[in-house]
Amino acid sequence: MREKVEQLLENALEKNKSLFLIDLDISADNQIRVTLDGDKGVTVEDCIEVSREIEHNLDREEFDFSLEVMSAGVSEPLTFPRQYKKNIGRNLKIKTTSGKTIEGELISANDESCTLKWSEREPKPVGKGKVTVKKEALLPYNEIMEAKVMIKF
Repeated sequence: MREKVEQLLENALEKNKSLFLIDLDISADNQIRVTLDGDKGVTVEDCIEVSREIEHNLDREEFDFSLEVMSAGVSEPLTFPRQYKKNIGRNLKIKTTSGKTIEGELISANDESCTLKWSEREPKPVGKGKVTVKKEALLPYNEIMEAKVMIKF
């Protein structure tokens, strides 16, 4: 069944190239969960289209299944370079594999890494008090343990 669902999902994503798969989970009792993201976000209509593409081409006589198609939630960590690229200009909170946490604006992203910039208060090199320093870091994805978009209200 998994191969059939993967093929139908691939066909659905071919029809709308701005969408991409985040996760496909099929439980032992054939509960199918598809999580999508998109370069321009994911609409309810996008989810309906993908759901129809799968549901209308699976035989219920052959497989008894339930199907859920959803968009990746805002609180979900970023997992693919494509997600970083679509969030350029937004603030991220990144935990690195070395245990450091960085919060800043995502200013660029490619297939291997992303760049964050932020301001930080540091002690003055000479004298008392603090000074604001602008910082920037290039972070390879393999050094990122978790990255989340920070939502501002």
